[in-house]
Amino acid sequence: MDLETIPPITGIWASLALATALLEHTHVVNQFQLFYTPHLVFGKLQLWRVITTFTYFGSLGLDFVFHLFYLMRYSRMLEENSFQRRSDYLWLLLFSSSLLLLISPLFTQTFLGSPLAFVLVYVWSRRNRHVRMSLFGVLTITAPYLPWSLVAFGWILNGSPKAVVGDIMGVAVGHVYYFLVDVWPRELKSGGRNLLATPRFFQKLVDGR
Repeated sequence: MDLETIPPITGIWASLALATALLEHTHVVNQFQLFYTPHLVFGKLQLWRVITTFTYFGSLGLDFVFHLFYLMRYSRMLEENSFQRRSDYLWLLLFSSSLLLLISPLFTQTFLGSPLAFVLVYVWSRRNRHVRMSLFGVLTITAPYLPWSLVAFGWILNGSPKAVVGDIMGVAVGHVYYFLVDVWPRELKSGGRNLLATPRFFQKLVDGR
């Protein structure tokens, strides 16, 4: 992968994920300083946890490499090909992150990097539904089956459905975004209105005039 061609938002997120893993690996920080919980964020004002919960994908190892690969692959494809403006892609990340933070206490999920990555995988799979792909060189599937195939693989790999609760959260949030942005505006009752259209002030802030 040519690092010079990585789009900026994907590059920043991937760099933060790698930096967080290295800091944890060298014991500069530990995972107990990184996870998200409303009590510590709002009660103790440990606001950095709102960021680190999305940049920590676990300790350095095979699982970390697996998640970083899928983060960079699908984040890059969405940022480069599925959005006309950079602000639209950043708005997707902000909406999805906010919704994940809101519902995470209900499912006792404290690290949300993997769920957010699954949001991207789901949105990409729905917008490229006719793409055929090889899954681990074993199965050939069409793109809409990709998120569920990865969930099943994670379940088998970890041996417990609890291990994929966060991934299913990501799929659910991705579907909410996809429905509101891609499906609902085509319904007659919607009047063509996109309920999650990027605000104009945000477009000017990110993209300039």
